[in-house]
Amino acid sequence: MRRLRLAFVSHLESTHVGRVVYGAIIGLALVVALQAHPPGAGTVVALIIGTAVAVGLAELYSELLGTETRQRRRARHEEVVDLLDDSVAVAFGTAFPAVFFVLAMANVIEDDTAFNLAKWTGLGLIAFYGYCAGRLAGAGTKGALLQAFTVALIGGALIAVKALLH
Repeated sequence: MRRLRLAFVSHLESTHVGRVVYGAIIGLALVVALQAHPPGAGTVVALIIGTAVAVGLAELYSELLGTETRQRRRARHEEVVDLLDDSVAVAFGTAFPAVFFVLAMANVIEDDTAFNLAKWTGLGLIAFYGYCAGRLAGAGTKGALLQAFTVALIGGALIAVKALLH
């Protein structure tokens, strides 16, 4: 249990948090958009994974260009490895909802349940990171809960707007 806690604290202190949240927002937006006219679970998995790869590569390429223009030199191997690591975190955050559609493909859950789980766990993840950020930034429990609630409202607004439009 101590190792898990140390790994989690290490994760929270890394640049991955922002990248995973960024990816989770993209994944959430994609799931909400697909639910309006839901394709089969296999198609959803392919779309989510394809989007995750595209977003991860876009993240890598844009950060690589940014590094080279700021530094006015080619990126060093170590810098590329760090950028690759961050882009994998974005791709992971984007791809996470695919887990639920793999379960739907295996007939463990219904497609509609997969959409609901993907939406609400994505929203929960965003809120959880908001809470952690608040606490680590020195906010008390109430302040961190307010921060979590605020970021959850943004994701919830995305879900609500999409639900109202369809």
